[in-house]
Amino acid sequence: KVTNDEIYEIGGPLDLTVLMKVYGLPGFDRHKAPGYTPQPVPALMNEDDIFTNIRKGDILLTHPFETFEPVVNFIKKAARDPEVLAIKQTLYRVSGNSPIIAALAEAADNGKQVSVLVELKARFDEENNINWAKMLEKAGCHVIYGLLGLKTHSKITLVVRKEEDGIRRYVHLGTGNYNDSTAKLYTDCGLFTCSRQIGEDATAVFNMLSGYSEPLGWNKLSLAPLWLRGKFLRLIQREIKYAKEGKTARIVAKMNSLCDKEIIANLYEASCAGVEIKLIVRGICCLKAGVPNLSENIEVRSIVGNFLEHSRIFLFENGGREEIYMGSADWMPRNLDRRVEILFPVEDEALKARLIHILDVQLADNVKAHLLQPDGTYKKKSLRGRQKVNAQEQFCAEAIEAARAMEESADPRNRRVFIPMEQ
Repeated sequence: KVTNDEIYEIGGPLDLTVLMKVYGLPGFDRHKAPGYTPQPVPALMNEDDIFTNIRKGDILLTHPFETFEPVVNFIKKAARDPEVLAIKQTLYRVSGNSPIIAALAEAADNGKQVSVLVELKARFDEENNINWAKMLEKAGCHVIYGLLGLKTHSKITLVVRKEEDGIRRYVHLGTGNYNDSTAKLYTDCGLFTCSRQIGEDATAVFNMLSGYSEPLGWNKLSLAPLWLRGKFLRLIQREIKYAKEGKTARIVAKMNSLCDKEIIANLYEASCAGVEIKLIVRGICCLKAGVPNLSENIEVRSIVGNFLEHSRIFLFENGGREEIYMGSADWMPRNLDRRVEILFPVEDEALKARLIHILDVQLADNVKAHLLQPDGTYKKKSLRGRQKVNAQEQFCAEAIEAARAMEESADPRNRRVFIPMEQ
């Protein structure tokens, strides 16, 4: 019953997000990628609570290959634990029916000090975030509405807990939002730690965000907009120094976008000095790769797979003493100059090895990866004579195998127990 004068034609779809909803409808499985269920985190597959497990050592999370549930449970456990004194968290984008918001409200109701920075300028989520902020305030949380002139894009949670040996700080740092829905679709990394130095830094972050103080210095974290640009430039210049000394110099960086002029100029300088640079940039890349006498030592690839590549991982060779960082910032002016972002180190050797493995597999991807050419076009790697490597599929398989191996090792039927005979 719709007449022609009620129909408006446009030159394309009005809202491409509807395609995801169509894709999510049941049926037509032969046209879809096989479904994947995020796997348990091996370090947490035991009877101990989340705080006990974090005290054993730092825990790396890789989403969506591993489930986001530990992050949700971290907040839920903190909300109900009588020993927890305070919870502080930044929220940029959350899901429509967020269990994290519910847990924060419950924590305030349980008498804990809850401080939440809700970024009201999160694009497309402004109305949603205003509603969440009002709800949290009503529940008794102290809500901070961002900083004047800056977006708070960092992903950090601090839980302060009273224990037998004093106050201990537990921290979660991530590359992606506290959104349990997108955590099934975006590749992101997170870190649980109770490192004293990172705990002190996390406290300083929230003191700064609430307007009380600016720290004189930082132990481990680097923050934009004041310190992060300088940190990256120093790390790049250090590789240049090693290259000029004839030592191995290498940078591997994974991010969403690269368009910062100063960073690009320093990468060109590094390439000319002989630093090997491999970049995994999913989206915008304003750097020209493989140009003689400018960027011939720089290789750029974009991976577009079933999951949206979203993690930010940075590796600097450092003369054979590799340093690895993760964070919320891309190499873009808006991230480095106009947002509150956090870069954090990963120092546990086993976790560093896992992150290096992630970067190595992505650099070997020849199914979903496209290489940036000197003329600005992208080309797929030739598969001739090579075994197919699909990084995302490999990480899914590895997560399944790691969870299965942990399950088997925990099964009492697989344990060898020697019981002495008694008279």
